[in-house]
Parts: sequence; C-alpha cells; structure tokens
Amino acid sequence: MSGDIRILVIDDDRDLVEALRLVLSAEGFTVHAAYDPVSGLAAVEAHHPDLILLDIMMPEATEGFHFVWKLRQNADDYSRTVPIIVLSAIHGTTDLRFYPDSADGTYRAGEYLSVQDFVDKPVDPSRLVERIRRALRVASVR
Repeated sequence: MSGDIRILVIDDDRDLVEALRLVLSAEGFTVHAAYDPVSGLAAVEAHHPDLILLDIMMPEATEGFHFVWKLRQNADDYSRTVPIIVLSAIHGTTDLRFYPDSADGTYRAGEYLSVQDFVDKPVDPSRLVERIRRALRVASVR
C-alpha cells in the first residue's frame, strides 16, 4: 500500500522534512514538501496528496491550525476528508492537548481539530509509518 501513495509534509524545519522524505521514500511513498501553510495549500492543489503530515508551530505561531481550518472550509469532498496527521513538539512544552483521547469523556477524539492523528516530536520513524498506514486504511474504508 505505498507505491502510488503521495504524502505532503508541511513543516518549516527543512532538516526534519528531508529526514521524513528519506524515511518515507524508503517505505515506497512519494513525498512532496512545503515549508509554510501558503505553499502547503498550493502543494495540496498541485499534488492532491493522499495524506498530509503537518506541523502546528511555524514561524508565525500556530499556522498549522489555520492551514487545517482553511483547507477544511473548501466545499469539495477531497479537502474536507484528506487525512491529516499533525506532527508537533507542543505537547513537550504545555499540558494543552489538541487531540484528546476518545476516553476523555468530554470530547471525542479529533473534536478539537479535524485531523486524523497527532504524533509528538521527536518522531519515531517506524511508529510514524505505522500511523500513516493506519490513517490511510481508515480513509480508504470511507
């Protein structure tokens, strides 16, 4: 399930993007990159990725949130349903959770932000690949 799968990585850390490109390419994924939300939206339009890996904290603060909001506001089914996995180190600096567990009792998983998963940085490559494959499987069932 990887040869023709396109993944868009949106992160302002170019070294991380390159590391992810190497890991994901070795798994057979086609990887596109963008380094800010504006070029990320353009890359979504140009490449129609099967999944987006998105950083939240970029130079202008929480730009990743704005990216998700803007993408999900589009009327087409693709923009509203393309799987997004958030990659962020924000949980290392705050107790705030943007993607609560379903066992939370107050919110269902994903209710804060319309994304499919949340992975803390630093990223374990094998765990990330596992989470990507799971998100793609779930998306293909819809």
